[in-house]
Amino acid sequence: MKYVKTILMLVAVWAAGLTTVRAETRALVLQTDFGTKDGAVAAMRGVAFGVSARLPIFDLSHENTPYDIWEAAYRLNQTAAFWPGGTVFVSVVDPGVGTERKSVVLKTKSGHFFVGPDNGSWTLVAESLGVEAVRQIDETRHRRAGPERSYTFHGRDIYAFVGARLAAGVVTFEEIGPELEAAVVTLPYEKARVEGGVAIGTIPALDFQYGNVWTNIDEGTFAKLSPKFGDVFTVTIAKDGKRVFSGEVPYVKTFGDVAEEKPLVYLNSLLNVAFALNMGDFAKTHGVASGAAWSVKIKKKN
Repeated sequence: MKYVKTILMLVAVWAAGLTTVRAETRALVLQTDFGTKDGAVAAMRGVAFGVSARLPIFDLSHENTPYDIWEAAYRLNQTAAFWPGGTVFVSVVDPGVGTERKSVVLKTKSGHFFVGPDNGSWTLVAESLGVEAVRQIDETRHRRAGPERSYTFHGRDIYAFVGARLAAGVVTFEEIGPELEAAVVTLPYEKARVEGGVAIGTIPALDFQYGNVWTNIDEGTFAKLSPKFGDVFTVTIAKDGKRVFSGEVPYVKTFGDVAEEKPLVYLNSLLNVAFALNMGDFAKTHGVASGAAWSVKIKKKN
């Protein structure tokens, strides 16, 4: 009986410890511009799995436009708020890899963590989720052993490794490195606003699968124009101040409210203003792309 009690006690202690480890484990979400045609993403996932076999690893996207930091920033902001606090995002769209840009972990006021280069990728999540603190990764302590002579794959050697250790509870945020007093690097862009009865914004991203054009003009800003379904709006899209598209477009609930190949204004799944062609590709048809160089103006037709 004595041995049975001892065994039961040891099992209870082991189970309690296992529960603690699992409770500390957070989701790890990866974003890159690497694509999936080679082994780069799999190498990152392998590094993370090597930190903890229990670590839940997910992909945000690996098909981002190469070198497009703005797109990476938008995809993070599009996604992060739908994940619970504590989730660790590793984002590697890093045209400056190996240069003097800082490697950091950003903790937002919502409790999310963002690991990667401080090159503008945190622009939008810093605004929408708030900045709790930023720490520079001490690469002398937090780097995968072995690749000291490799300067071009920090996604594998630093960011996936640090992100996995943070998500698995191997290290704390405070142990990552020194806290930075300066704000994160941000990218300039046209912020949504209304001036003289015109809603103004930018095109942060396209809905690539369908060619829909998404703006950063949120529902609240759009509401200042007192829109009603069926109203017609004059839409002007420009790149670097040069007009690319101008037309009168109806505001409707959904795509099927207009005939096929006809344009529409609608609120997308993020409740931001967007433009589309029903069963067509607005972006391709009108030569529209995305990024900080693009601007949008919307005015209700009298």
